[in-house]
Amino acid sequence: MNMQVSLTTTTGLERRLEVAVPQQRVAGEIEQRLKTLSRTARLKGFRPGKVPYAVVRQQFGEQVRNEAVSDLIERTFAEAVTQEKLRPAAGPRIEPLDASAEGELRYAATFEVLPEVAIKPLSEMTLERPSAEIAGSDVDAMVESMRRQRPKFDAVERPAIATDRVTIAYEGRIDGEVFPGGQGDALEVVLGSGRILKELDEALIGMSVGEKKSVPARFPEDYGAKSVAGKDAMFQLEVKKIEAQSLPELDEAFVRSFGLAQGGVEEMRAEVQKSMQAELDQAVKSRLRQQLLDLLYANNPLEVPNSMVEESIRELQFQMLQRAGVREVKELPDRAPYVEPARKRVALGLIVGEMVRSQGIRLDRGRVEERLNAIASSYDDPQAVRRQYLQSREAMQQVESAVLEDQVLDWALEQVKFNNKPATFAELTGFNAQPAAIR
Repeated sequence: MNMQVSLTTTTGLERRLEVAVPQQRVAGEIEQRLKTLSRTARLKGFRPGKVPYAVVRQQFGEQVRNEAVSDLIERTFAEAVTQEKLRPAAGPRIEPLDASAEGELRYAATFEVLPEVAIKPLSEMTLERPSAEIAGSDVDAMVESMRRQRPKFDAVERPAIATDRVTIAYEGRIDGEVFPGGQGDALEVVLGSGRILKELDEALIGMSVGEKKSVPARFPEDYGAKSVAGKDAMFQLEVKKIEAQSLPELDEAFVRSFGLAQGGVEEMRAEVQKSMQAELDQAVKSRLRQQLLDLLYANNPLEVPNSMVEESIRELQFQMLQRAGVREVKELPDRAPYVEPARKRVALGLIVGEMVRSQGIRLDRGRVEERLNAIASSYDDPQAVRRQYLQSREAMQQVESAVLEDQVLDWALEQVKFNNKPATFAELTGFNAQPAAIR
């Protein structure tokens, strides 16, 4: 009862399998199912399990045949791709060719296969490794940044200037009507922070306590509240209080505000430097990993399955929706900007997968545990988060995939060459050391 298989290449990675399953195998599958059913079938007028085979066949024959054919297609397709040594990239499109009641089962399966991946020697690759150290001036700049995170505000009797905190009463109207959220009696705003509409921010500069002003303003098209987005409004403003901003003293009280109970300023600086070093190390590692991935993609061009690219495009679109806080599928962004990123993502997944296979890299369960603990530690109830992950196979697969990718890239970075390139902490981390203009 050997089935017959015919394989043809249509275009690119697409293959077409025509499979013929002998009539004897089809009939045997149907008969076996009917006999099993006859032992449990319940029909009026017959005791359970005593329904004659002929009656069962008459009552359930068509249904059983359909189920048997569906299962046979699934099983024989798996047998056929194994026989032909194919690796499908996704499920097939099935086209029935002959599934008559008395004949053999014939169907065509069209699908894409995974490409053969041959990776060029990693020893021929050279990466630029950023080389930077934490200087005393870097620690000074970070400490100043920390001071700006804890500003002091003291009431003043003068017109408001940039960086002042101004308490205002306001009323906003659109077409003469107060809009939802358009009124307030004690809104605190740091001028120049970008928290309020630009026109209002600019109008408040130079105003004094007790002063009132009418200010026209326009809400941006992408404003969070859609009911007012893109609309013109008229605001009535009144300044209630003006507070000048200043930096706190670098003293014991300031140190304690960051959770350090002992050691004073020098201990805080040491902790700051330690934290900066960890951030710098991570930044260097991220740069190297990105360089590595870019070179792997450039040096190992692949024809990738369209089905996998389309799936990746969809994932990227949905990720964008989630980041924007949108749930409506109809709001999916245009697919065009995601085509190349999706193609690169699929190609790199295949390349990384080949390195896992060729090098026999196995998932490090210890690193999985570390990754899971790191994720959970960022939440208020780490143990609850751990349980949620451990109870979700999908969530754990994401963690395991990330860890395995880390293992592969760590191995790959041990194989390549490096050229050191001088850099600074600010360049690698994006830290802005320029202090705000605080008077």
